[in-house]
Amino acid sequence: MKSIVALARRSTTDAAHHPAGGLSRFIKPLLLTGLLALPSISALAEEQAQKKEAADLPTATPESQGVDSRPLIQLSQWLREENYDVRSLLVVKDGQLIFERYTNELTRDYNYELYSVTKTIVSLLAGMLVEEGRISLDDDIASIIAEYRTDLAQQVADKDKIQLRHVLSMSSGLAYDFDPEDDPIYYGSPDRLKLVAGTDTRFSPGSEFEYTDVNPIFASAVLSAAAGMPIEQYAKEKLLEPLNMQNYAWTRADDQGLVSAGWGLRLRPVDMAKLGMLIIDKGQWQGRQLVPAAWIDKMSTPQAARDFGYYLWINHIVDTEPSLTMMGFKGQFITMLPKRDTVVVVTSMLPIEGGLRHAKNVRIFRDIVNDYILPATDANAETQPSEKAQEALRQELDASASSRGEPRVFVDPTDQPRR
Repeated sequence: MKSIVALARRSTTDAAHHPAGGLSRFIKPLLLTGLLALPSISALAEEQAQKKEAADLPTATPESQGVDSRPLIQLSQWLREENYDVRSLLVVKDGQLIFERYTNELTRDYNYELYSVTKTIVSLLAGMLVEEGRISLDDDIASIIAEYRTDLAQQVADKDKIQLRHVLSMSSGLAYDFDPEDDPIYYGSPDRLKLVAGTDTRFSPGSEFEYTDVNPIFASAVLSAAAGMPIEQYAKEKLLEPLNMQNYAWTRADDQGLVSAGWGLRLRPVDMAKLGMLIIDKGQWQGRQLVPAAWIDKMSTPQAARDFGYYLWINHIVDTEPSLTMMGFKGQFITMLPKRDTVVVVTSMLPIEGGLRHAKNVRIFRDIVNDYILPATDANAETQPSEKAQEALRQELDASASSRGEPRVFVDPTDQPRR
């Protein structure tokens, strides 16, 4: 085959000098004998279309899945009236994408910086590595890092009581004062692990909950060591590709090639929804068990805080029924409502003031889910299909597509949607 490819390349050069017969003299015999098959443009286009269709979720009208579209329309109108910069808003019900709203002329093909939503994906990866026997929740981070980065062995020696479970549950006790707008662990540090290796402990590991982004840096290192490859490569092979995700990236690695386990992953909203479906279905995707069901239960169980498991928020957005949520800085959300088999996805640039649990963007998202999504998906919702309802929804989604909300938070280059 190598000689055939070389021959084809040479024939192209010959054709440039002998247009009458150079190309055909070499290629025609190959085509006739079946040694060189050139797919037609239409076949390639059909293959690409099939690949894209397989990558996306099946769609349906809200009413066909027992959902009332009127609260969804009201929700979209409210977001436009408030001029909120909500770039995507998706609702999946019973595995069907029933509501897909974009603004700023964006489309399904764009991906977004997920910030701390990345942490939950890392928790899924941790569960897979535990299942494979490559690491244990009881393993201490000091011994793993001392082998992974021998140059940092002395700096992490005092962290021998910090286990993987403490890092994943935000109970490591590590103290780090950071600036979310311009901290070197986020921007520009050539060696994040070295930067945080000497971090002091504020309290005994496992005794308290304190959300700090030092933890996912250690998580990235120990899980990469366990996987025997960079954690983003393991994610690609074990999770992102099996979920047939498209146009994804894990960015912002430092000069040592280490990404953070706490930010940097970029996904399309439709692929974010797949993660919610995966968790609702106890780690199964299209009949294949990607993540152990026992791990899904474990990460969904409160650990050091009543509303936080392993990099996953519990009953934090909805507290009137079971709910699980992935939350990211500036307003990136995936909420799962298992009893309703419903997933809600938002990417946005919303205000951050108000603290970790009750930031303005969290409060806005609570309103989105509790005041609109829950009524729309209630069992007694009006679900009679009609052309009038479908047309009203189409008109509102068209109006939203051309609207441009105002960012209520500082916007970095990484916040720009990408194709």
